[in-house]
Amino acid sequence: MGKNSNFHSHCTFCDGRSHPEDFVKFATARKFRAYGFSSHSPLPFETFWNMPKDDLPEYIAEINRLKDKYAGILEIYLGLEIDYLDKTYNASIAYFRSMPLDYRISSIHFLPWAEPLLEENMVCIDGCYGDLEKRIDDHYGGSVRRLAEHFFESSMNMVEAGGFDIVGHVDKIYMNGNRHPDFDMQAGWYRKPYLDLLDFIAEKGLIVEVNSKNKTKKGETYPHIASYKELKRRNIPVMVNSDCHYPDLVNDGREETLALLKTAGYRTTRELVGGAWDDVEI
Repeated sequence: MGKNSNFHSHCTFCDGRSHPEDFVKFATARKFRAYGFSSHSPLPFETFWNMPKDDLPEYIAEINRLKDKYAGILEIYLGLEIDYLDKTYNASIAYFRSMPLDYRISSIHFLPWAEPLLEENMVCIDGCYGDLEKRIDDHYGGSVRRLAEHFFESSMNMVEAGGFDIVGHVDKIYMNGNRHPDFDMQAGWYRKPYLDLLDFIAEKGLIVEVNSKNKTKKGETYPHIASYKELKRRNIPVMVNSDCHYPDLVNDGREETLALLKTAGYRTTRELVGGAWDDVEI
């Protein structure tokens, strides 16, 4: 059995482009040790990429079927990527706590700007830059700084609420944000709240994923490569996840990202091994 693993992946139950077993077949062909499914969780509103609430029982049953089928070949884990929207809808609420999951990733894709929690009342930080730029103009007076402040405030609230194991793509605001002419990762208005967030994550003992989805395509990871030493300075455990939506990308960017983490001083990643969290040598 190999050393590779991935705990952030999507399949046809959300916006992934293939069936769960197709991802498992690619993972076994690449001699993976462990593979986790983390479909986008249901939301109070339906989107193209989130799992409908009615499909959740089938999702759980299918991943558990694959666990049994591939027992002894591949450790398969059942997870969810749960959006933090606000204090009423996040990984800590009873709905998600009651689910028989092996682990939970919490991420921010949406920033609510009005009530109730409907898609039209959200600023989506993912997707295309043009859409985000319009939202910045409409809801933040054209200020990308105000957008970043909202993102980090929401991130702090997410960590405070808890109910999850892994912080997903912790600084993904820079993916589109850095295309705005006023964006500056070195400015105090960005750097201070980001480092405060890392301090809070360290205090809570959470795992930070290093998301390698765009490493090959754009040369980017989330968190930013420049952040790795800040993570290490705080002794924050990390894992490398590909956030794949296509089976042939289950291992995309992993080796390059692990090498960069070693350069930053990391010698291990935090992973599920035999159902328990453990440190695995890089």
